[in-house]
Amino acid sequence: MLDPQSPLVPTPDADHDWLWLIPALPLAASALCGALHYIEARKRLPKPAAGGHGHQGGHGHDAHAHAHDSHAHDSHAHDSHGHAAHHDDAHGGHGHEKTPAGVAAFAPFLAVASMLVAFALSLKGFFLLRAEGAPEAIRASNWSWIDTGSFPIDLTMHLDRLSSVMTLVVTGIGSLIFIYASGYMKGDKGYGKFFAFLALFAFSMLMLVLSSSLIGLFVGWEGVGLCSYLLIGFWYEKGWPAEAGQKAFVMNRVGDACFLIGSFLLAKTFFTLDMAMIAADTAGKLPEFGPKLFLAGLFLFLGACGKSAQLPLFTWLPDAMAGPTPVSALIHAATMVTAGIYLVVRLNPVFAASPELLTIVGVVGVLTAFIAGSTALVQRDIKKVLAYSTVSQLGYMFVGLASGAWAAAVFHLVTHAFFKALLFLGAGSVIHGMHEEQDMHKMGGLKKHMPATFITFMCGSAALSGLPLLSGFFSKDEILAHAFAHGGVYMGIWALGVATAALTAFYTWRMVALTFFGKERFDAAKTHPHESPIVMTLPLMVLAVLSVFGGLLGLPPVFHVAHALKEWLEPVTRAGDAIIAARGAHVLSHEVEWALLGLGSVVAIVFATLGFKKHVGGTQCDQSFAATRGRLHAFLSDAWTIDTKYTHWIVQPVKLLAFVIAVVFDQFAIDGLVNGVAGFAKSLGERTRRLANGKVASYGLWMGAVTAILVLVLIWNR
Repeated sequence: MLDPQSPLVPTPDADHDWLWLIPALPLAASALCGALHYIEARKRLPKPAAGGHGHQGGHGHDAHAHAHDSHAHDSHAHDSHGHAAHHDDAHGGHGHEKTPAGVAAFAPFLAVASMLVAFALSLKGFFLLRAEGAPEAIRASNWSWIDTGSFPIDLTMHLDRLSSVMTLVVTGIGSLIFIYASGYMKGDKGYGKFFAFLALFAFSMLMLVLSSSLIGLFVGWEGVGLCSYLLIGFWYEKGWPAEAGQKAFVMNRVGDACFLIGSFLLAKTFFTLDMAMIAADTAGKLPEFGPKLFLAGLFLFLGACGKSAQLPLFTWLPDAMAGPTPVSALIHAATMVTAGIYLVVRLNPVFAASPELLTIVGVVGVLTAFIAGSTALVQRDIKKVLAYSTVSQLGYMFVGLASGAWAAAVFHLVTHAFFKALLFLGAGSVIHGMHEEQDMHKMGGLKKHMPATFITFMCGSAALSGLPLLSGFFSKDEILAHAFAHGGVYMGIWALGVATAALTAFYTWRMVALTFFGKERFDAAKTHPHESPIVMTLPLMVLAVLSVFGGLLGLPPVFHVAHALKEWLEPVTRAGDAIIAARGAHVLSHEVEWALLGLGSVVAIVFATLGFKKHVGGTQCDQSFAATRGRLHAFLSDAWTIDTKYTHWIVQPVKLLAFVIAVVFDQFAIDGLVNGVAGFAKSLGERTRRLANGKVASYGLWMGAVTAILVLVLIWNR
């Protein structure tokens, strides 16, 4: 029976078939960009030599399609200390010969246009749901994908208030990233192919958030995994980007297997894969199927840990920095890593049904946040700092989910999309202006060279560090307040969350100080920092405004104004809220809320100031820490040695097992046995062949010998 607290499942309506256009437009753009890349690649094929046989060009090797070293954004090797050593070989003619885009120059226009139209359609859906008397959700017509009789598998687009928020984030932030990428990737031989992959990424994420069923969500889920592999390894000829792409792909397959198991358990329990029906019927199933719901939710959470980079599957995300910087921004801010958060909020009644499961989610989230935050303290690569910061902030979102603060988690997802997209794109602008340098120890004093990048980067840093009244301050502190209100084990989660907030403020302003302040630590004769073009700085300005004022979406109750996002999401979170409320309410007084806001403000200001002052003078603080606390420094640099342990305990044993199976068992045992039988048959045939030599005397000898043997056998048997 359906829970009366839950909204009814909307009826598919052909009047809303325009919803299919939201993901279809980026998909079409992806196909067109791919076609443009193919046309341009064919043009670049070597011409056959005059009067020759055309051998050189006849093989059809695409000199471009697989070569990206000439535009080596973010390229680096590793020096003897493991730090990134970067090369001046990319932008603006600094040791680099740009490749004319040809017809592929139209690719960014197609990709950006598709995203802007999809954004406009997302706005149409938002205002349709916001209208007075509007339904809580709408659906396009069903597409019957697989007809299995009693268990049909249909696909349709489902737009409710949660998916409306997600489509606005994906298409809005995505559009800005696409515009930025049109300048950042200019001159790359894979210009058209890059936008084909980027648009395919957007299509996959939009399928994920708009699909009505788990099977449709899984299509998008796998799609973003595939696109992350393609984009992280975009410059695969360097070697290490290909390895990073493979690592992301394999680790996400572990999570995806868990996702499938959880989906199968839900299908067996509810006899449907429709997520709205599952959410509506969870309360009715709770008394009878409590353990099954716990198990299904646990496996789905493990799947979310893969996509949203949580313990134990977070180590792929820092390595994803191998891709071009716009890819990093898209993955970290607008698409892939938010998928796990979306999944939990979408199925919030399933997770709310088990307090033990929520506790597991909270513990994993806060441990991930603390480990990643402490690791970011010692990173020298500006993108690695932001990568570990993303892992840490995702941990906060899972703490919010564990506290039943579904809206707070989505609130932090939205504000994080604003300031993390800004920071990654700002880092890309710095890398662009520094001719591919990513090591902050080789920067310094850049604020006078890149004023627009500097000002916007400061806005994003202030929001990330949780300085008062900025977007990150309100969303992060709301999550911590909900954890505090729960008490019990959540008090420990809250305390570790506050400690992580201190680390966040410290490493953020360390990054700002090392990059933009102090003395210049680069060779001014060889490196000439410069501001990025307007096509790259304009998205930074828009994101800076959103990072500063995004907190207005969810002001705390002590401000005596409505929490806009919480009220907006109420129809989606209603069923989960009712299940949690039945176990007891968790309410804070205004005095306690003010105290927590004050504590958050003090922590952010004190540790931001500390991080800035210790590093504004240069790299001495980092060098001193590495010299005096070498083991701790190495421990933190290696992300608590988690990835190293995976290598020693999982990767190497699996490789050894593969060697034993491939060499010892397959080649020596199986192949040896087969080859031995074949060799014996061959040898026997060789010997038998010698008997048929065509000599009558030889045949007579053998016939006589056989006759003698037969006579002896007959005599013996008498």
